[in-house]
Amino acid sequence: METYLRVTFHSEGARPSEVAERLERFGFAPTQGNYDFVYDWNGAANRDQLLDLFDEVTRLLKGYRVLFELETV
Repeated sequence: METYLRVTFHSEGARPSEVAERLERFGFAPTQGNYDFVYDWNGAANRDQLLDLFDEVTRLLKGYRVLFELETV
């Protein structure tokens, strides 16, 4: 499974490089195409693991004034 992350930046928010660095330290990798980052689960993830990841991304980006969208496939 992989979780894809799309980030929309605000001109009054954090610098994109700062957001990228924070996400990469957590385990997201930059990607190209429809999404900006990908998190590789290295196998299947259950509902609780997904919710934990989503909560953590919310915590990581809180106060950065960015919008984000997550999709797991």
